[in-house]
Amino acid sequence: MVKAPLYPLRFEPIYKNTIWGGGKILGLKNLEPNEEKIGESWEISGVQGDISVVSDGYLKGTSLTELIQKYKEIFVGETVYQRYGNQFPLLFKFIDANQDLSVQVHPDDEMARKHRQSNGKTEFWYVLEAEEGSSLYAGLSKNCTAEELRDAVEKGGVCKLLNKEEVTSGDAFYLPAGRVHAIGAGLLIAEIQQTSNATYRLFDYNRVDINGKPRELHLDKALESIDYKVYRNYKTIYNKTRMCKPIRLKECGYFTINLISADTFVKFDYKGLDSFVAFMCVEGSAVFTSQRKFNGKINRGETILFPACDLPVALIPENEQVKLLEVYVR
Repeated sequence: MVKAPLYPLRFEPIYKNTIWGGGKILGLKNLEPNEEKIGESWEISGVQGDISVVSDGYLKGTSLTELIQKYKEIFVGETVYQRYGNQFPLLFKFIDANQDLSVQVHPDDEMARKHRQSNGKTEFWYVLEAEEGSSLYAGLSKNCTAEELRDAVEKGGVCKLLNKEEVTSGDAFYLPAGRVHAIGAGLLIAEIQQTSNATYRLFDYNRVDINGKPRELHLDKALESIDYKVYRNYKTIYNKTRMCKPIRLKECGYFTINLISADTFVKFDYKGLDSFVAFMCVEGSAVFTSQRKFNGKINRGETILFPACDLPVALIPENEQVKLLEVYVR
């Protein structure tokens, strides 16, 4: 493999103002308080129109697309490049729900292509903060048909058919395309998803946008996209006390997500892995060393992308403990 001048990369956050956003992302990012309602911070994005740009080092100002075009498989991994080409496969973001988000669903790849959207949207949530009494909806709680769900939406009673989960910090949820869901007020969440912005709203509590108009719904497309099967469990169950070893949260065709909880030195073994690796820090801070001996620090609320040719080899927590999401593609 040809040596490349690559190093662990940070990107400029892309902030999204929303009617339901609040001030938690300002605190997470150590920004000055203001009146803006920031609902999302896109950490690493290959979504057209919102392409991430490197924030530091000699590649500062280089877009994610330019990086892939120039470095190809030594940046994202040979298998990943063969599968996705010059499109980065994942979108990383933090979400601050100061108000309830709309009841929505995302299409799978087939459905997205049918409606001329590039990709479907399978995603994963990890809860950083949850105010007392916070909850979210994930999946259906009762068997119903599309027509019964349509009737519930039109009468304002759709939430009675949804699975409601009370949540606390550290809870995690896998949301495959087709699973109806809604993030509730009071939650700060890390989200990893396919590179897609395809969202179909079923219900939005009769809210209006900044221009006083009702927000657009996509009822027909949503009803066509939903998985109507009722599942026994929707929350990810894992050992929250395990330390210093990767805890598998989810592995699917689009991503693998592990939780690293560490209070001492951790060494990583990526032998046989043909992918980039991303760290999203959800608690504490740590210093790291990469394969090419780049040293750095990651703090809560930061996301770092390690190229396939320069994967992390070691991590040392600062203070007491660090928690981070480790993400790659198989």
